[in-house]
Amino acid sequence: MSSELPAKLQGIVDLFATAPRELRLQALLDYSRRVPEPPRHLIGSDMFEDVPECQTPFALATELDPDGAVHLHFDAPAEAPTVRGYAGILREGLEGATVEEIQRVPLDFYMDMGLVELVTPLRLRGMEAILARIKSRLSEPA
Repeated sequence: MSSELPAKLQGIVDLFATAPRELRLQALLDYSRRVPEPPRHLIGSDMFEDVPECQTPFALATELDPDGAVHLHFDAPAEAPTVRGYAGILREGLEGATVEEIQRVPLDFYMDMGLVELVTPLRLRGMEAILARIKSRLSEPA
């Protein structure tokens, strides 16, 4: 399986990679504000799965529509802007992609974004853990 990024995610990676350091931090915070509340039908359901590798409480749910498009839902506290920023990046970059497109995304795609200057390696691995959990959820039988 070759690795490539869906066009929306590649655009986000390119935006971060070319932005000055201070704008990258602002962009991460901006993405943290873009994470919508989970849909009512998912709140309190067992469709949400915790991502214990994240340093803050974080859960995700995936849904697949009849056309094969993946929909991502996240539950993270507003007081956790870094992990919410990761969620915002992944949601915007992967929302509506197919399972196959998401499975081709390398777990460490974020290394090209210049985030290592802003966030500790331990916290950066949260993005990898979230993507790994998404991929795992999508590989489970329906």
